[in-house]
Amino acid sequence: MKLKESLDKLIRNRSTRAGLMLVLVAALTIEASSLLQLYFSRKILADAATKQAETQLQAMRSSIMNVVNQTERVLQTNVWITQWCLDVQDSLCRVSARIVEENPEIIGSAVALIPGVACKSPFCPYVCESGDSLSYLTLATQEYNYPSKEWYLKPLELNAGYWSEPYIDVGGGEVLMTTFSIPIQNNMGVNAAVLTADISIEWLGNLVEENKAYPNASGMILSRTGRFRFNASPELIMNETVDEIAGRLRDSVNFRKLNRAMLGGESGKMSLRFKGDRSFVYYAPVERTGWSMCFVVPYTDIFSNVRRNDFLVHMLQLLGFLMLLLILNSLVKSQVKFKEANEMKERLEGDLRIASSIQMSMVPMSFPSRNDLDMSASIVPAREVGGDLYDFYIRDEKLYFCVGDVSGKGVPAALVMAVTRSAFRTVSAHETSAERIVSTMNNGLTDTNDSDMFVTLFCGVLDLKNGHLNYCNAGHNPPVILTDSIQQLPVEPNLPLGIVSGYSFKGQEKDLSYDDALFLYTDGVTEAENEAHELFGEERMKDALHGRKGSMEHLNNIQNEVAAFVGSAPQSDDLTMLFIHYLGNSHENRITLDNDIKQIPRLEGFVNAIASRHGLSEADASGINLALEEAVTNVVLYAYPHGKNGRIDLDSQYVDGRLEFILSDSGIEFDPTKAPDVNVEASLEDRKIGGLGIHLVKTIMDSVSYERKGGKNVLTMIKNI
Repeated sequence: MKLKESLDKLIRNRSTRAGLMLVLVAALTIEASSLLQLYFSRKILADAATKQAETQLQAMRSSIMNVVNQTERVLQTNVWITQWCLDVQDSLCRVSARIVEENPEIIGSAVALIPGVACKSPFCPYVCESGDSLSYLTLATQEYNYPSKEWYLKPLELNAGYWSEPYIDVGGGEVLMTTFSIPIQNNMGVNAAVLTADISIEWLGNLVEENKAYPNASGMILSRTGRFRFNASPELIMNETVDEIAGRLRDSVNFRKLNRAMLGGESGKMSLRFKGDRSFVYYAPVERTGWSMCFVVPYTDIFSNVRRNDFLVHMLQLLGFLMLLLILNSLVKSQVKFKEANEMKERLEGDLRIASSIQMSMVPMSFPSRNDLDMSASIVPAREVGGDLYDFYIRDEKLYFCVGDVSGKGVPAALVMAVTRSAFRTVSAHETSAERIVSTMNNGLTDTNDSDMFVTLFCGVLDLKNGHLNYCNAGHNPPVILTDSIQQLPVEPNLPLGIVSGYSFKGQEKDLSYDDALFLYTDGVTEAENEAHELFGEERMKDALHGRKGSMEHLNNIQNEVAAFVGSAPQSDDLTMLFIHYLGNSHENRITLDNDIKQIPRLEGFVNAIASRHGLSEADASGINLALEEAVTNVVLYAYPHGKNGRIDLDSQYVDGRLEFILSDSGIEFDPTKAPDVNVEASLEDRKIGGLGIHLVKTIMDSVSYERKGGKNVLTMIKNI
């Protein structure tokens, strides 16, 4: 009632009527600008959705092509050993077993000999996964009739590798799969066999789910005949084509158009109605397989962020309008009792707490749990709402992060902070260069900067696989880098964001090593004042960073040092910090195994790491791995008595253009180099059992020597590179 009486007095007063009119005009202006912002936000989100869909499709395509390329490389790498084993047919099963054991994505492998060329009658050993073990089968049965299968005929017809249409391999792998097969020639250059690798396509479902950018999006992957390899409706997989289904849908014309485009190997975007909802469809082909993939994203998913951001903006606008009304209302309530003023103050503080809570929810408070990264961050606003920000997330094994400071304080700074954080997320979702991220953000903020506010920002992209950091600093405090010493990271003198549109920002690069760290902060740290108006300063900050600690310990230590320095002086600026401790990019040159045959698969990762470090080809790496497997298997089987635990050490070192592998064990003395040579030309009946493993080691390695040293068997194998 009292508020109504106050408003009546306000309206009757001419000057206050003008004030109310001014408030109304301001409200309409702000609302109009909000609607305009909503329009551009929808446009930006639609463009961002297209970029994001293209990125996700590219990620899916990369994942699929990784499997395709890896599978093709595996078979190409094993061509030579398969050719070598054509005359030793009892070893072909081992070739298939190695392919399945060493490649988790491959569930089965066969070597199908061509009757009349490599064998008198059909011969096709097949090895496939069966729970935690392997099953050894033969496909040379009358029921299976492997010479009639697509995976056998097509590579021989094309004389090249071929990916089959998906099928359920009855009598073989017994799962929905696709097969890659290549022809194998004998030493006369004549096709003598077909080497295959079976890939289960059930993983495509997980791949689509992992790459969905929106919660209600659905993905499809089609084969070259238009049948579903994966779809959100499992009953459609391999049963019907898109063209057959389109006849039952309302938007059948667009669905048939989409089908033609996808089967034609095109990529693009189409708008149509799917399951009753208007949706965008983004599609792209997968090379060499004949597949095509797409994402169907409902409009509601794409523009949901607009609604959330619009709610935040309206909440802050409402807060601003409320503050204006309170100021005007105070003109006619000069005699209001202290109790009423105190109640009003409490309501205002409650609104500010809500706004502060909304603002704080926009910065991430949970940090990734990874072996190669330890990071923490904190933000302490000087007021209920502030203009400092930080953000980070991981995409494609890259850490995208930023720390910024908006000029000014309070609600206006908070609004610019919200827009800046949203722009960072939107732009970095489809960019990997910190320089381009900052440039795009600057252009967007400058074009809409009616308040003449600016933002200092440091943006970085850290490749977690190798420690490569590319970064761009827009007028922000240079971060501190902790290596063997503590010093500032060199930064270019770029302008802050929001000042000059089209400004040419300069990015920089830095390689981080294992145990290096970055400390990013706003000027609220270095400019914290005590009661004597002294600044905390950079030197005190660097002193507080001495000593290796966890990221959270570092932040707590600096906060405690600042608090102790400031004492009872009020906080004058927001206090924001981000600490990134890089723990990747380390190497090992030794592997220790138990005398257990199940330890053998660990060798592959050890060999691949060494091969990558020294630039070896996949064929050389595969050969070295095969030789080491045979040598270690020999130790596991014969060095220690049955039931006795033993240790096997394998060391690697690079000396004068050659790789040396030293295999040592404390088992029974045995010199494998004295084993008699194997006559690989002899028939199976005339060939002696054993000796094939050390024969492979001697064939692959350039030098093999043995010595008994310190109670240990020491086998040294050298490969020239």
